[in-house]
Amino acid sequence: MRTDHRSPGTTIHDLAAHLRRLPPSCGPTRLIGVDGHAGSGKSTFARQLAAALGGAPVLHLDDIATHEELFAWTGRLLAQVIEPLRQGEPARYPPYDWNTRRFGAVRELPPAPVILLEGVGAGRREVRPFLAGLLWMELPREEAWARGRLRDGEEQSEFWVRWVRAERRHFLEDPSRPFADHLVRQCPEGHEVLPGPVATP
Repeated sequence: MRTDHRSPGTTIHDLAAHLRRLPPSCGPTRLIGVDGHAGSGKSTFARQLAAALGGAPVLHLDDIATHEELFAWTGRLLAQVIEPLRQGEPARYPPYDWNTRRFGAVRELPPAPVILLEGVGAGRREVRPFLAGLLWMELPREEAWARGRLRDGEEQSEFWVRWVRAERRHFLEDPSRPFADHLVRQCPEGHEVLPGPVATP
């Protein structure tokens, strides 16, 4: 969904105020995607944006994806989360545990006014019709992946080899950035929010 043109340097609090004014996109909820390469800072930014929104819920796609389904989780997201929210009902989903490789106890996600959907692929084509806005973390993939590898340590090196192949293929077939309403850049202090491809003439 197209949003208004934002001037360079929009603060996270201005962004939060803007998101609250958007029309609901998924039942009564304004579902906001936070997408970008692995290691680009999505989780950190989503946490800060959620605080600026007064405690908005954050759904991490790491809770939906699995080792076997790094990107083949769309059906589960639509059935367990999107469809209930469209009906104005709480979503219920079992989060995946990446250590035990099993799904855990069911969590409930109420149809809040704003919900942040954070993770690689949050802006994929099957999800975009239900988004009120899409944010893209503007960090080159090689730099993001280097940060992610450093964060996860040597014990995850084999997983990262597999992940990079899967992410390359995903964004080649289903890119998110061209549909982003805003680009988010990490600065020495905080973040800078810029107009995305959709908002830029």
